[in-house]
Amino acid sequence: MIILYAALLGLVQGVAEFLPISSSGHLALLENLLGAQGLIELDGSAFFNILLHLATLTAVIIAYWRDIADMFFEVGHMASDLVHGQGLSARGNPVRKQMYMMILATVPLFLIVPFNDAIEGLNQIPWFIGAALILTGTLLYISDRLPRGRKTAQDMTVLDALVIGLAQGLATMPGLSRSGSTIAAGMGRGLKRSYAVRFSFLISLLSVAGAVILQVLDVLETGIDTAMLPAYAVGMLVAGVTGYLSIRLLQRIVRKGKFGGFAYYCWFVGVVSIVVWFRLSA
Repeated sequence: MIILYAALLGLVQGVAEFLPISSSGHLALLENLLGAQGLIELDGSAFFNILLHLATLTAVIIAYWRDIADMFFEVGHMASDLVHGQGLSARGNPVRKQMYMMILATVPLFLIVPFNDAIEGLNQIPWFIGAALILTGTLLYISDRLPRGRKTAQDMTVLDALVIGLAQGLATMPGLSRSGSTIAAGMGRGLKRSYAVRFSFLISLLSVAGAVILQVLDVLETGIDTAMLPAYAVGMLVAGVTGYLSIRLLQRIVRKGKFGGFAYYCWFVGVVSIVVWFRLSA
């Protein structure tokens, strides 16, 4: 039974991490509203959380391996430019410009670090998660009706990157979708829809890697339950496969201009979770 719970959590992580419906919000709702003890036990494992994040990180790497390879080689070119005294200007170099924009978009996350404990506490407040999901749906609905942008990496500004990064930072709150918030922010700043999706997933590499490092510190303190390794492996496999498929699905949906369709789902889940919670609390 615990393996089935692990697969379910992997499925939720893989689908909701990339589709704009908030993976953290759904996992928290599963714990609070369904009261599934097996789910709580697994999701409370720092090591399992790391594996799920690594699985979705791998999905992004596979989906965008060309971009990642280009940036990897660009690091070598940057080192060569420094050696030859040519500087690190990104003018006329979209790959280098994209790297700079990704770093800038990660900066706002550091402003969230002092509030990590308070944000973690929000996972225990289902009505807040429901309200955040309703807000996510509203952002999706509005962004899908914005004029189509034309900006790509070479056209982005510092303000574009910081606005998208701020959206990513705020989306650490459960119920606010990271992908939905960053893609909506990118579209709001005039990014081409397909590039808004790509940039959102590329900056997730940095944010997820940072989250994994922080969780590794927890694992070093709490240790690893080796008896749970088969369940961990199943959850990781499911998260990775469904994560990759979710990325491809979202790319196609956004290109067709149907991004806002997720708004109705977020509104529905948000309202239902609030109603159910207050009824259970009455």
